[in-house]
Amino acid sequence: MTVTRRLFLRTLAGGSAAALVAGGAGAAQAYRFGVTRHERTLPGLRAPLRAAFLTDLHYGLFIGAGSVAAWVDATNDLRPDVVLLGGDQLDARMDDLPGPLLRELGRLRAPLGVLGVWGNHDYGSFGRYGGRHYGAPRADWAAKRAELTAAFAGAGVTILRDEGRAVRDDLWVGGTDDLWFGKPDVTAALEGAGNRATLLVTHNPDLLPALPRPAGLVLCGHTHGGQVRVPLWGAPMVPSAFGQRYAMGWVQGEHVTPAYVSRGLGLSGLPVRNLCEPEITLLQLSPALG
Repeated sequence: MTVTRRLFLRTLAGGSAAALVAGGAGAAQAYRFGVTRHERTLPGLRAPLRAAFLTDLHYGLFIGAGSVAAWVDATNDLRPDVVLLGGDQLDARMDDLPGPLLRELGRLRAPLGVLGVWGNHDYGSFGRYGGRHYGAPRADWAAKRAELTAAFAGAGVTILRDEGRAVRDDLWVGGTDDLWFGKPDVTAALEGAGNRATLLVTHNPDLLPALPRPAGLVLCGHTHGGQVRVPLWGAPMVPSAFGQRYAMGWVQGEHVTPAYVSRGLGLSGLPVRNLCEPEITLLQLSPALG
């Protein structure tokens, strides 16, 4: 049986998961987070690299500046060389700039910079589409996107939309537009990489089977790991056309491209998590042998 969002929420309201939420356990899990650490080789690197990956902050609806401040403090404590943001930084109508969010992100410290991409909820915040907490769609959504891109840049966060940067002589970071509301162009994002190691950031892992060329490592978010996971079943709902395949963790894209799908940090739909701890991902990357 296919579990739709409506069926899942009806089950949640009438079953044992509702008791979990009512008892506060699910809400408590929603706001605790940890650091997951991974060691990998990355072809093309000539020196080790510490990359911190934060995704799905969802600032605005269930997440405030206090949560972001804690994530920033924890990230800075890791002393990363580069910080990467995986999209869905925003989750509220942005008539005004999100000053508290920008102030906190402006505290991130990484010698190679802070770079990110937009996700589908960012597009709701721009006004590309409407909704209960986005209001009506706005005709000037592209101008709002440009305004927010500039505001993030002012806070030290470079948003990549089908483009990339050489952040070190041996490292290229590329980022794509969102899969649902943009037109992601992996080739453009990696153009100019040359012989450098490549990190590709794209919000939605459903892009992985359609990669037109390999990358050294792809980093994704979007799924939240399902946000609510059930023992012996997994996540009843994953926002992916591929079900559980790209729900979380290490996966593989086209051209045998390794990818990591983070559980993210924020919340969407409901302010609850179960058996799916929010995460900051620390990648200790080293040169490939030989």
